[in-house]
Amino acid sequence: MIERPVTIRNRAGIHARPAALIVQTASKFSSKILLQKDHETINAKSIMGIITLGAGYEAELVIQADGPDEEAAVDALEKLFESRFEEE
Repeated sequence: MIERPVTIRNRAGIHARPAALIVQTASKFSSKILLQKDHETINAKSIMGIITLGAGYEAELVIQADGPDEEAAVDALEKLFESRFEEE
């Protein structure tokens, strides 16, 4: 299992469009991928789960992945967060 912290850098936080991008990216991998915020952990392949996190600007999340392609999955999601979900 790999864990990597990320910070939300886009001003609007995670709303519908970034949530959809996270799900699209996570769904490309066979590994189990989770997002953790505070004490809440959700499936990164669930758009409703991601939206219910209520992750706003500068929120700290942890990406967790477990499976055969876990490192590639975490790298791809980290890159998405670093690009500010291509919004800015």
